[in-house]
Amino acid sequence: MEASSPRPGVPVRGSESGRPVMAALDLLGRRWTMRILWELSQAPAGFRELQRRCERMSSSVLSTRLDELTGARLLTLHSDGYHLTPLGQDLVEALSPLDAWSRRWAREMDSATAED
Repeated sequence: MEASSPRPGVPVRGSESGRPVMAALDLLGRRWTMRILWELSQAPAGFRELQRRCERMSSSVLSTRLDELTGARLLTLHSDGYHLTPLGQDLVEALSPLDAWSRRWAREMDSATAED
């Protein structure tokens, strides 16, 4: 388990610089983080619903990730469940080009496999 949530200006896994992009990559690279962001970009959810949507990940991991993402100001908890904050919505939107690239990559890999 990670010692603390990544923060800009503080050394993170793989980087002593504390550069914001390195802190963001550390946070996003943690197990289940991207899935939680994806699920909440589709619709808000409470803890149990989010756990169900994430294929029943352990409650301890989900709790840790929700704490990290809330501390990073990407999520907020309302009476109807967790929501992306405007910053979290911006992050999901910023990842859209990576999603498009990954789809092109998958097509390239499929066509390369078909040619072999």
